[in-house]
Amino acid sequence: MLVKDFKEIKKIKVALVGQPNVGKSMLINSISNSRLRVGNFSGVTVAKEEVLFNYKGYEIEITDLPGSYSLNDYTQEEKVTKEFLDNSPYDIILNVLDSTNLERNLYLTSELLALDKKMIVVLNMIDEAINESIQIDEIQLSKLLGKPTIKTSAAKKIGLENVLESIVQKFNDEKLPTKLIFSDVIEEEILNITKLFEETGFKTNYTYRQLAIKLLKEDKQTYKTFHDEPIWIQLQPLLNNAFEHFHIHYNTKNIDDIFNDEKFAFAKGLVTEVVKQKKISAKTITDKIDSFLIHKLFGLPIFLFLMWGLFQLTFEIGNIPMDMIDAFFASLIDSTKQILGDNQLSSIIGDGAIAGVGAVILFVPNIVILFFGIALLETTGYMSRVAFLLDGFFHKFGLHGKSFIPLVSGFGCSVPAYMAARTLKNERDRLLTLFIIGFMSCGARLPIYVLFTGAFFGEENAGNILFLIYISGAILGLFAAKILKVVVFKSEDEPFVMEMPKYRMPSFKLIWHTVSNQALMYLKKAGTYILVASLLIWFASNYPKYPLMEEQYAVKIEQAQSDEEASFLASELSLYNLENSYLGKVGKFTQPVFEPLGFDWKMAVALETGLAAKEIVVSTLGILYGLGEDNDENSQSLIEKIKNNIPLASAVSFIIFVMIYLPCLAASMVFAREAGGWKYLAYLFVFTTGTAWIFSFIGYTITSFIIT
Repeated sequence: MLVKDFKEIKKIKVALVGQPNVGKSMLINSISNSRLRVGNFSGVTVAKEEVLFNYKGYEIEITDLPGSYSLNDYTQEEKVTKEFLDNSPYDIILNVLDSTNLERNLYLTSELLALDKKMIVVLNMIDEAINESIQIDEIQLSKLLGKPTIKTSAAKKIGLENVLESIVQKFNDEKLPTKLIFSDVIEEEILNITKLFEETGFKTNYTYRQLAIKLLKEDKQTYKTFHDEPIWIQLQPLLNNAFEHFHIHYNTKNIDDIFNDEKFAFAKGLVTEVVKQKKISAKTITDKIDSFLIHKLFGLPIFLFLMWGLFQLTFEIGNIPMDMIDAFFASLIDSTKQILGDNQLSSIIGDGAIAGVGAVILFVPNIVILFFGIALLETTGYMSRVAFLLDGFFHKFGLHGKSFIPLVSGFGCSVPAYMAARTLKNERDRLLTLFIIGFMSCGARLPIYVLFTGAFFGEENAGNILFLIYISGAILGLFAAKILKVVVFKSEDEPFVMEMPKYRMPSFKLIWHTVSNQALMYLKKAGTYILVASLLIWFASNYPKYPLMEEQYAVKIEQAQSDEEASFLASELSLYNLENSYLGKVGKFTQPVFEPLGFDWKMAVALETGLAAKEIVVSTLGILYGLGEDNDENSQSLIEKIKNNIPLASAVSFIIFVMIYLPCLAASMVFAREAGGWKYLAYLFVFTTGTAWIFSFIGYTITSFIIT
């Protein structure tokens, strides 16, 4: 019997950390030459990217942590990065820096050094630094930091082998003491606290120095942990004395300011020691482009034009495959019914499951085109300028500059708009934007607007009324944002400090990576929930059954003297079934809520079916007013029926309600996922429904007063 001598493969876990726009994603792709595994960190929508590969007998797992300017709790990305570095198992920190902007990048490095872990520093984009006549003495920097320092260019695949060799070597070497030294005052207090830990033999997974720094920085999680420890009684007086010492020396009680000053001084000192740059009087290419693209007068119009172009591409080009997808699923539903026959099984599979899946896949072309455009703008460095341009205006309403992208996307479809809100890093800004996207009327509401404007305002004024509807929704959304900011999302406006990265040629590998993953995540998240919900809507509108009534109508239809009479009887049966279905009963039950707005139960049912998809509202009105479901917004008979059965004041109220209330089921599901839980969907339902009811009531009252 042969026995093979297997050498145990050692696994090295690497945490990839860096500020935004330092080329981390390109570096990890270049090192591994493979596709990233993408998921989400637990409980949040922040992307988690990992790559696993073998190198010289070692299995290296690299986790690409979200780009973070520092390790604090301001943005969701920074929270995730901080949480991972504090509590997750890893062997080495791989800190990536932009060689052309070393001082700013070293701010984060100083915080990483305080963690007292094995660490490698990567000076990325060294080719761009050379082009800008920036010389970095990486040997001297390595000595000052006490960490290996390697020059790389992920774009040109320079120095990648050195990074891998350094990872293996650092893994096998013993950890050296950190060379991060604070001012004498802070070091004195660190020493006092570590002495207490040593004297008491305090047990911890961290180093004593690391714990002391966290306590002096007033780290919330560390304080929570120590409050439950017996040592806290001895520790508290030490900390009080330390903060008093800081106050006397620095003349401030703001601990963040004290440590930020230390961080800036540390970074500036390092740069002075290791960086040499020839003075260049001429403007760089980035400066020249910026003088045009973020010009005070031309910058905003240029951006609006670019967004208009992206918006047109998203929903004009997207309509081509959408029509094909729609036709495919319609054909699939017909084929299913032909194969299985006209029965409940074919109805639930065709009208329920297949129609539900089709409703989700229908939006994939829009998502692909929209995210391709956004990724293109982001990889070139232009998106940072956009946020800078719009931030001043949006801050007046409590919004962030980057809110513009998801808001303008909302005019096409709320599904990709909610997903586009991921570009907002701060959780409060992102939630606030998510809550008002629905005020931007999506394309699915257009058939309803066309039907009612055509019926009540005539073709000559319909265009103006449509424009007024869309503009009113957007303006109302901005004021709603201001109210939410003051009442719900209370916080001081953060100063808008946005890095202006250099313009770069787009990386189509990264664009493809972004677009493909966003599309797959959309299908995975929205597809499962919309399928279940579609089946529920189908069930509620088709049950309970009334076989006796159907038999009576079947006899009447068979005895009908003309096709018109048979069609009328079939519509009458459909109306009876819908009125007495669970959905119809809900409509009649909720009618008292809508009566002050001028709605009858039929209008209430139409609104409620619109929760599944706004397009259903028009066909539902056709059924409810006895015309059958094969009606669209251009049906003259439907327009006449609407005009004859609904008063003008009720129509105005109905339009306002449609303009504001909860978006379709697919969008609502995506909202819940992006916001972070179902409770937020409940909040959105209450907020939009309440706002819609109030403004519809105002619209109904004013219109009734004017026309009487």
